[in-house]
Amino acid sequence: MERSSVDLVDVLSFVRVVETGSFARAAERMGLSKPVVSRRVARLEGQLGARLLTRTARGARPTNIGEAYFSRASGILADLDAAQEVVADAVTQIAGPIRLTAPVSFGTLHLAAALADFIREHPKVELDATFDDGIADLIGGGYDLAVRIGTLPDSSLVARRIAPVRKVVVGSPDYFARHGRPEKPADLSDHAILLYTHENWRFRSNGGEPETIRINPVLRTNNGEMLRQAAEEGLGICLLPSFIASSGIQSGRLEAVLTDYDPGHGALHAVMPPGRATTARVRALVDFLVERFGPEPSWDPCWFGNRSEAAAAT
Repeated sequence: MERSSVDLVDVLSFVRVVETGSFARAAERMGLSKPVVSRRVARLEGQLGARLLTRTARGARPTNIGEAYFSRASGILADLDAAQEVVADAVTQIAGPIRLTAPVSFGTLHLAAALADFIREHPKVELDATFDDGIADLIGGGYDLAVRIGTLPDSSLVARRIAPVRKVVVGSPDYFARHGRPEKPADLSDHAILLYTHENWRFRSNGGEPETIRINPVLRTNNGEMLRQAAEEGLGICLLPSFIASSGIQSGRLEAVLTDYDPGHGALHAVMPPGRATTARVRALVDFLVERFGPEPSWDPCWFGNRSEAAAAT
């Protein structure tokens, strides 16, 4: 076999099938028909002399050889995409598709408006944004960029810090008038708690060891905006990221308590597959988000006190 005989579109067809898990979805992404994609993959397998995919009624998955080939081929295609962007850089043109995923609450409250402004600045960018609280497989899902919150695990992905993400304990003035304000974290055990799924509440004071607090949840949900609304209605106390809580605090519908205690903090990151991080359009979007939200986000007013400095170092 001559290596030069391998068609890059055949290789791309195989990579898209692995990424999407089916010939139909791969064909849709590539703008081709399913039979054309199937023939191209079959031709690649014939040229390589190896079966790369196992076809099933539910779709397709790579064989062991296919997984090894996908690992190398997808990286090469990403490098080729980056090389093409070098040409775009030369003519100062930010253009092309960007597939992005981000958490639902942050996406709707803050990111959507930022992305609209980015598109206005770069009208030749084709943005495909998905808001989902799950952790998307960036490489397998074909994403160029993810906006993620919290501590990042070690991986081959490229990450850039955008801004700190701080948490605050809040309740409504009416609730505190009826039940009193907690003065220390241990007081929370006597209050109605609005809980984000199965989150543990741990507080640190004056650099000491974190202390887990026993709480009595009257509401559990996986949506931070629902927690904020429930707190504003006086149903209880909740622990929220400041990017969700700030609107309620600034309007007076919520009050922050226990601000001298640290309930933990994280950061907002842009996370990219290695090849995507070098493309001009993705770099431009990440730079835009860093400038828009960092280093200190507009939703963090002064009610954090000294805790702001500790969280900013993350």
